Amino acid sequence: MQARDVMTTNVITVGPETDVAETAKRLLENRISALPVVESDGRIVGIVSEGDLMRRTESETHRQPSWWRSLFLLPKRRAIDYVKAHGRRAGDVMTREVITVNDDASLEEIAELLERRRIKRVPVMRGGRLVGIVSRANLLHGLVAARTGGGPSADDRKLKAAVEKRLSDAGVRTQLLNVVVSGGVVHVWRVVATPEEKAAVRAAAESTPGLKEIRANVDALPTYMRPFIRAG
Repeated sequence: MQARDVMTTNVITVGPETDVAETAKRLLENRISALPVVESDGRIVGIVSEGDLMRRTESETHRQPSWWRSLFLLPKRRAIDYVKAHGRRAGDVMTREVITVNDDASLEEIAELLERRRIKRVPVMRGGRLVGIVSRANLLHGLVAARTGGGPSADDRKLKAAVEKRLSDAGVRTQLLNVVVSGGVVHVWRVVATPEEKAAVRAAAESTPGLKEIRANVDALPTYMRPFIRAG
């Protein structure tokens, strides 16, 4: 299996000018720990994680270095720390060193990369543009799908794209889902916002020509979480 077989294709992103508070809101409402910062032409220029937003003046979590520690901090490091705590835009607080993989990277390569770099997810690129993201959970989804259906074929990849389009056409917020297809068996994981969307997931997938079976492992968010999910 490759990155393109397990990646989430509807990637949540922000632009460099996106407000920090809006960035934090998108992390929360989509239950993710990091998101890419993308220019209007599709180039990734950084990534914002929960860790980048941990030390902020608004939440009174910013910590001033002690006088003796400040003696050993390089001016560049002090400036970076200040911007992280006080910057107003995603471009101010993002991590600029972005680790990516191509869409044909094997799951073994990705697993080794996540472990070696101690990260939870990695953006997937094709031709220099962002086409998906693979998380640790996506790797597990691929493992389960491979055991039930064998390795993915070209037809499986077409079926994955067709199912994702049907889900989108049905009004399902696919940024909360992950679809993996192997041996004609469609696996759908993660969550949707409402019970109605959960029903739509199965209806949309089952109406896609060419599938052998649908295995939907999808839950609706609890009521208290739904106001945080953006419409559309």
